[in-house]
Amino acid sequence: MKSQKELAVEQRLMELTKEIIDITPEEGDLPLMVIRDLIEDKEIQAVQDYANRVAISRLNFNDHGPVHMRTVCRNALKMLKILYNARVETSLQRDQIGSFDDSVTAVALAAFCHDLGMSIGRQDHELYSGILAYNIIDRILLKNLPNAEDLQRRVTIRSMAMEGILGHMGTRKIHSIEAGLILIADGCDMTKGRARIPLEVHPEPKIGDIHKYSANSIDHVMITKGEEKPIKIMVTMSAEVGLFQIEEVLLPKINSSPARHLVELFAGVEGQAVKRYM
Repeated sequence: MKSQKELAVEQRLMELTKEIIDITPEEGDLPLMVIRDLIEDKEIQAVQDYANRVAISRLNFNDHGPVHMRTVCRNALKMLKILYNARVETSLQRDQIGSFDDSVTAVALAAFCHDLGMSIGRQDHELYSGILAYNIIDRILLKNLPNAEDLQRRVTIRSMAMEGILGHMGTRKIHSIEAGLILIADGCDMTKGRARIPLEVHPEPKIGDIHKYSANSIDHVMITKGEEKPIKIMVTMSAEVGLFQIEEVLLPKINSSPARHLVELFAGVEGQAVKRYM
């Protein structure tokens, strides 16, 4: 019989899956076909589950499993949809080497696979994620783009997805809006729900707890249409310790992103004045 925690995780995964399907911007069939394969892929599920166990139980980190990776996918697709509605071209569109659907597909692949390397360890996990994700991405793209004439398209989408995976920590130079959105979407997953499990597993104080306690004070991260720029990110928190998460995690990721010029960031403690960061 499943525990209440397991049932809660399953419920959250179902909610995120529905959000991802509903929010997916598309002009053709490819994005949704690939996303459904990502959701149902047994290898992805297995690696994500193990990555989460390593992150929480062994390394004392926040959630880096299936809930986190689907949340990042949801965040990135939401930003892509905002850009689409604002008629802002992705890098593949701008460079005339791919379609909007190709960009959506690459972003979804990167989001679902960006933290697979946490199954090995924290250091250089983005590199290990790329190693573990490469064959998975290849397999899913070959299934959905099986013809010989699709080779260039598969290579383009795969390369873009790999850029998003390898660049999601903001420590390596990336060059595309698509990869830049993965970087920002990852930083936006910092609400208290992400810190709940590690706080329950490791209630005693440990080195690095600032990440857990900071995330536990973040109540909401809203991604909406902006006023001066296309995308607006609004963060509300219950205590000022949440500023660590914004100023040391999210803001550096936005500043490292090729999509930086498309984002405005606001944050504040509930009931107090809101600060504009960019």
